[in-house]
Amino acid sequence: MRALVLESFDNPFALKEVEKPALQAGEVLVQVKAAALNRRDWWITRGKYAGIKYPSIIGSDGAGVVAEIGEGVDPKWLGKEVIINPGDKWGDDPNCQSKEFNILGLPDNGTFAEYVKISDRRLYRKPQYLTWEQTAAIPVAGLTAYRALFTKGKAVKGNTVLIVGVGSGTGAIALQLALAAGCKVYVTSGSTEKLDIARKMGATDGVIYKDADWDEHLKAMSGGFDVIIDSALGEGFAKLPDICKPGARIVFFGGTAGDIPPTNGRKIFWKQLQILGTTLGTQEEFEAMVDFIEEHHIIPVVDAVFPLEDAKSAFQKMDNSTQFGKIVIKM
Repeated sequence: MRALVLESFDNPFALKEVEKPALQAGEVLVQVKAAALNRRDWWITRGKYAGIKYPSIIGSDGAGVVAEIGEGVDPKWLGKEVIINPGDKWGDDPNCQSKEFNILGLPDNGTFAEYVKISDRRLYRKPQYLTWEQTAAIPVAGLTAYRALFTKGKAVKGNTVLIVGVGSGTGAIALQLALAAGCKVYVTSGSTEKLDIARKMGATDGVIYKDADWDEHLKAMSGGFDVIIDSALGEGFAKLPDICKPGARIVFFGGTAGDIPPTNGRKIFWKQLQILGTTLGTQEEFEAMVDFIEEHHIIPVVDAVFPLEDAKSAFQKMDNSTQFGKIVIKM
């Protein structure tokens, strides 16, 4: 099979012929139809992620057809169109993952290949109304956004929600999920073009986070937020308590802009705010997320599609942060 092999720090995009994985009990072989990029993959190719090993096949997002099944797997899966849960071995505590928890694409070989081997417990049916590319855009971003919004953020109909950095894959689907839940949504972005796209999707309004007084504008627009979803941290994070309503939840799952800066803790305890960290989610949340997407007929935003042969260009696009939504690789 063909696969995009991470051979070394200097050669992260080697398209090679490799052997198909051999199945063990409880495993299936999925013929990958489409796979999507995540910032995690981007960091791995730059050697800035924990536990990198060479050679590896990265890629956490994927959708395809079950081509082979191992011993003990229900025969119903053979030939089925599926979406892959990127997380495995979460554990028994829904509040946090176990030490055995892992994400597809490192340490196990991932979806940037014509076939991927996974446990049958990571399979879920593909929404039939979506294309392969749209389906592949769901797993990491959808699960992360779903847990952040509803499990951690406890967003409900009528809440005012802020999505920080709406142009990312997670930001875009978080906007869609929050709107489908009946929330009033505001956004931030580094470009006016992305703000315009978000407004057309249903966001009430948004601001450029590069502006010095972006927080004041947001508070004046919205009256304050019940839930804030952030993946950047950095200096701007210190302003978030100021634009929260009493009892609000600030949920974050990344730190692309740096660490949490010095913050006035008095505002946090006096306003009874909650600052919550999250990453991916449980199997139950994955199933609930896919069901929610199907129920509301949500179509994930796909910014661009590249063939496997041109995967390097896909990563270059992510490097430039010009995308709105997900970047997808088609097999």
